[in-house]
Amino acid sequence: MKRFHEEEPAAAGGGANAADGVMLPGPAAGFTYSAADEEKRRGVRRMKALATGLLLTVALVYALAKWAQSAGAGGWAGFVAAAAEAGMVGALADWFAVTALFRRPMGLPIPHTAIIPTKKDQLGQSLGEFVGENFLSGDVVRVRLRAVGIGSRLGAWLSDPAHADRVTAELATALRGALTVLRDSDVQAVVGEAITRRADAAEIAPGIGATLEKVVADGGHHRVVDLVCVRAHDWLVLHSDSVMAAVTGGAPGWTPRFVDRKVGERVYKELLRFVTEMRDMPDHPARGAVDRFLTDFARDLQSDEDTRARVERLKSEVLGRGEVQDVIASVWSSVRGMIVAAAEDERSELRLRTRASILSLGARMTEDERLRRKVDGWLEDAAVYVVTTYRDEITALITETVAGWDAEHTSRKIEAHIGRDLQFIRINGTVVGALAGLLIYTASRLLGA
Repeated sequence: MKRFHEEEPAAAGGGANAADGVMLPGPAAGFTYSAADEEKRRGVRRMKALATGLLLTVALVYALAKWAQSAGAGGWAGFVAAAAEAGMVGALADWFAVTALFRRPMGLPIPHTAIIPTKKDQLGQSLGEFVGENFLSGDVVRVRLRAVGIGSRLGAWLSDPAHADRVTAELATALRGALTVLRDSDVQAVVGEAITRRADAAEIAPGIGATLEKVVADGGHHRVVDLVCVRAHDWLVLHSDSVMAAVTGGAPGWTPRFVDRKVGERVYKELLRFVTEMRDMPDHPARGAVDRFLTDFARDLQSDEDTRARVERLKSEVLGRGEVQDVIASVWSSVRGMIVAAAEDERSELRLRTRASILSLGARMTEDERLRRKVDGWLEDAAVYVVTTYRDEITALITETVAGWDAEHTSRKIEAHIGRDLQFIRINGTVVGALAGLLIYTASRLLGA
């Protein structure tokens, strides 16, 4: 009878303690036996011992009943023997059925035994197909997500200030991580190429002309003219000697020196008077000339082909200069530094605005039914797209994972989790068999009588 109470084989490798949750070596990599698994296996062994003990008990009862029957103990011995005999048959049949799931009974090559080890790959494929058909269906996903009401729950969750703080912190961490991973040289090259390509593709002269025309029409350039006049006046006052020296230095050599000084002083005074009047008189004729010049220039930028071509050539020359490209490339470093600093500072405007936006979104999702339906629709569409697009990959992952498991350790792992319940089948088989045998024996005696 010892054959019917099979002990668990030792784990492959022999040196690992299963209770420590170590990973099995070799083909079983991926399986670990934790303390909980080991406790389940001990429970399976206890139930095996109980079921086998019950089988031995009915066998002993059968032997004693047959002995009592042969010794003339009376009719009751036949009833007990019949019940015990049928109980043994039921116990043995169920022992065979349970054992055949995980191994070959008594090591005999009986067909359709050791089902889990021999049919492991087919079971994995069937499991993958079952999951794909019943869990990864677009209709199933939509029904389940619609029943959950993610939009309403998400809105309530986001409207909690503590949760908004958590989301803001997580987004800041993710942003810092992303900016850390990106290489400056790669981003700078992309930014530089994007700006240069965009600038080359777009003609800037008409836009500049339209803007300049609007500025002149609104009088926005007057402040610039005022600033230039003030600065020119101040410069002339501070550099009078330089101006007169420049005038006298350009005079012919045959003129007397005092004449040159007189001319220089006269030129300086007239120049200073002109700039002063232009500074102090808003309706000075020179200001009107500036207005007309800017108006004509704005019109030429928009309609004159020669002017537009010159601006485009100037643009290409400026963009082609190494200094400009270096400035464009360095923009990323400055922007990244500002973003990282803002992400790390809990009181930065970036994080405060992000937190406020999250709270606002949560409140809107809680109160606005239309927005909730939109969010639910987006999530449903996204989930359906994922499961329908990658269903084969997901089911293949299940199938290939099961196929990669070692057959023996797969059987042992499954038996550790469901073996205890399966031993109740043996116990029930013994009891039900005994009752059925007693009923059949009783019926046969009554009919025979």
